[in-house]
Amino acid sequence: MTTTDKNYKILFVCLGNICRSPMAEALLKKKINTEKHFVDSAGLDAYHLGEPPCPETMEICQKHDCHPDHRARLLTKKDLKKFDRIYVMDRQNLEEVKQKATPEEMKKVDLILNQLYPGENLDVPDPYMRKNIIEIVYKLLDAATDVIADKIKKGEL
Repeated sequence: MTTTDKNYKILFVCLGNICRSPMAEALLKKKINTEKHFVDSAGLDAYHLGEPPCPETMEICQKHDCHPDHRARLLTKKDLKKFDRIYVMDRQNLEEVKQKATPEEMKKVDLILNQLYPGENLDVPDPYMRKNIIEIVYKLLDAATDVIADKIKKGEL
């Protein structure tokens, strides 16, 4: 199998899995062949289990013809094994994933904004209950998922 034939499994992770990670999931699904590649999202905190994305995420995504279809769930040990790449939204998320993952599993985990700003380890701000920054978050995740989608299409992920 050549790298361009690879079927990727991508996971996005944030704290509650109702704002940033389902937004990134929906954005990437819009940009790649989801019959070939699997995209999902998960959270690190159980506060919102089973809930749909927050109203601000739904509103901004629908404004941009992007439609999250997700219910909040927790990151599992199986996820750490199953997914080829795991993108977290901020350094706090990264630290929590480090506590759950083996050193080998951590090789496939990175901050999502390192796709735009390699090695700068920047955080995507959490828009939960901060509607004034949802557009900024959308633009950051849209640009980052553009890079990820391009790498997937080239088989370079």
